[in-house]
Amino acid sequence: MDIEHLRQWIGREERASDIASAAPLAGLAALLDYEAAPWNDEVPPLGHWLYFLPRARQSAIHADGHPKRGDFLPPVPLPRRMWAAGQVSFHAPLRVGSPIERVSTVSDVTAKTGASGEMLFVTLRHEIHSHGVLAIEERQDLVYRGAGAAPTPTPTTEAPVADAARIVTPDPVALFRYSALTFNGHRIHYDRDYARDVEGYPGLVVHGPYAATLLVDHFLRETPGAQVTRFSFRARRPLFDTTPFSLNLKRTAGGAEVWTADASGQPAMTGTIETGE
Repeated sequence: MDIEHLRQWIGREERASDIASAAPLAGLAALLDYEAAPWNDEVPPLGHWLYFLPRARQSAIHADGHPKRGDFLPPVPLPRRMWAAGQVSFHAPLRVGSPIERVSTVSDVTAKTGASGEMLFVTLRHEIHSHGVLAIEERQDLVYRGAGAAPTPTPTTEAPVADAARIVTPDPVALFRYSALTFNGHRIHYDRDYARDVEGYPGLVVHGPYAATLLVDHFLRETPGAQVTRFSFRARRPLFDTTPFSLNLKRTAGGAEVWTADASGQPAMTGTIETGE
């Protein structure tokens, strides 16, 4: 892997425009099992992931369902791609129906070697504006891995006792609906044969952004009226549609620690939510 060649993508920029329309939010509300969207005229925290969707031509789709690499994202030769971590800061509300603009930048490309072999991390920075006002800043960490057995889960420590917990039973329909909302073609989320036989997973993989959205929604259900100002998260191990998992939160002075836990109780995604005063 020619890391110096791949690092030439650092600084590459992509711009996109959209409208913060109500239709995707109605779909998200249905997926989260609300009778109607509870967010009034504002896009909820992490709802911006329903906009600026990828529009690659069908002929430009790779075997894994993602757009082929080498344009905005570097042409990483490793086949597996996952969303490893992220941080989102909310500075101003996005109003439903407003025009929105996003500027995305490749800020870092780093090679590492872990328990599962060779890895490459790509860090993206996003800024989203509406009517000239900075509304959201986001860091997105992607990890690429080699082929073979599924990656070894990150070792975790025992989770704290939750102040509020809820069980989620994932199924192929829910995963398909989130893929549809985000126009995510990654086959590990809906093609069981591909997920098992090609990428070595025991079942369909729960999307990292879907799990993150569930965690923030869990916090908002348990903390009505709270204003989320920052959400940081890290994927520790994948979740699958083969077993239920839990959403958990423990309140802190400035928000909450949140995490998903698999059927064995091991934290899968951990995160921190900060709120405004």
